[in-house]
Amino acid sequence: MRFLMALLPVLLLMGCSSRPGIALNNQQRIVMESPVLTAGIIPSSPTVGESGGQKQATSTLNNNQSHAVTLHYRFFWYDKQGLDLLPVAEARTVIVPANSSVEINSLNGNLDAYSVRLYLYL
Repeated sequence: MRFLMALLPVLLLMGCSSRPGIALNNQQRIVMESPVLTAGIIPSSPTVGESGGQKQATSTLNNNQSHAVTLHYRFFWYDKQGLDLLPVAEARTVIVPANSSVEINSLNGNLDAYSVRLYLYL
């Protein structure tokens, strides 16, 4: 019984250990609230490139409705280990005209910037 009592804290600590970094699911590059899709907005998956020595993420927002939609968005940047890069960019607002598309982007000067996730909401 004493052996089990001595082993319990060790097992608990083992359960608390983790690998460095967070698993970033590259398949989930866009997170959006359900009203965004209901409003007729269809986003493209953000692509990451370079512009003027900085990382640039770009996405196209398509509006297939007969009215303009005001949309809020924020890009979240991650390093290769999947950790957030700070500071987090402020939320922005864009109006996507009826039956049209708008390109949105984000620049990040952090040399560790590797991946991005786009969050969309009304």
